[in-house]
Amino acid sequence: MILHDLAAGMSPRRVRIFLAEKGISIERREVDAAGGANATPDFLRLNPLGKLPVLELDDGTAIAESLAICRYLEALNPDPPLMGRTPREVADIEMWTLRMDHELSQIIALAFIHSSDFYRGSIEQIPEVASWARGRALQTMAWLDRELAERRHIVGDGYTLADIVAQCAFVLGKAVGLRIAPDMTNLSRWFTEVTARPTARA
Repeated sequence: MILHDLAAGMSPRRVRIFLAEKGISIERREVDAAGGANATPDFLRLNPLGKLPVLELDDGTAIAESLAICRYLEALNPDPPLMGRTPREVADIEMWTLRMDHELSQIIALAFIHSSDFYRGSIEQIPEVASWARGRALQTMAWLDRELAERRHIVGDGYTLADIVAQCAFVLGKAVGLRIAPDMTNLSRWFTEVTARPTARA
């Protein structure tokens, strides 16, 4: 297998952390997205949307979308479990993973896309969208801070894919000034813990 990667990307980072938590080592190929390497015919054959990451399998087929890649890797390597074992665990982790993706990651990504120099000139950036997204992300952060008053991690006591999705979102958030406020003590405690894991810099 080959992971077509983007070191600075939020979604590729999810997969790298997931792999590191599993202790899986596979070939990694950095894609020069800034230089347009993800828009070449060869890359578009792997993922017609031109997005990263992409997991190229040994038979030449490919899986795109970070959560789908993680699902595939979990099925191949169930230990340690990052997506649950029992039907209820699987459902709870899926629920919270989707919440972290929809309510946090995608919102912070909007703030980044519509304000970052990285996208300037390549897409239509709308400052109002970035402003709205920042406000919405702050609301989500306040809600998550309250949720974490009752448990160590996002789903429960154990570290899961939901934590990975959230921590990668907050790393991107720093690039657009969305940092965890000091008075969000539960969220700050959680972020300190997850970013202290040996896999956090994967």
